Amino acid sequence: MRVGIAHHFGWAVAVTASPDHRVVDRRRIELIEPGMPTAPIHHEGAPLDGAALVELVDQVRASAARATSASLDELASALQKPIISISLRAWPHDFPQNIAVQRRAPYESRADSIMYRQILAELARARGWAIHLYDAKTVESEAARTLADRTDEVLHAPRKTLGPPWTKDHRMAMAATIAAAGTHTTPASATP
Repeated sequence: MRVGIAHHFGWAVAVTASPDHRVVDRRRIELIEPGMPTAPIHHEGAPLDGAALVELVDQVRASAARATSASLDELASALQKPIISISLRAWPHDFPQNIAVQRRAPYESRADSIMYRQILAELARARGWAIHLYDAKTVESEAARTLADRTDEVLHAPRKTLGPPWTKDHRMAMAATIAAAGTHTTPASATP
């Protein structure tokens, strides 16, 4: 099984697909525990100094790791076959790790989103799942090239056959599983 993720701040759409590109599971998964700020770098409220911000980010990352781990475990246990890969929206490999740098433009607007993807990748890697990174702007067209005359059936028909919700996020996550099936994925032991 391949899982495609379309993430947001604190939650994500996860679509699991079979090798023949059929939806096996679709669900919303939680990526952070309730009550935690979902965007610590782009934190709204009183400005935090360096040490306080680092502490907040550490707390949020720990919360996100716990919640995401529980969500992935729940997903994996609901499936009849093992997950072999997870697809996540790509991020720059040279994205700075220093929180003070992340607080500055152009990084601040992307830092929180990248944090969620990095945690998802770390947890997937720990489970032995391959990591596939995709470009949100092109993944549906990549999938369409692979699917050819099955594009509408696989990417659009689930709204009719499965019922709502089947949104752009679901299509993108499904397309990412198709792109992953036809491309090189990063082994679980490697760093994306």
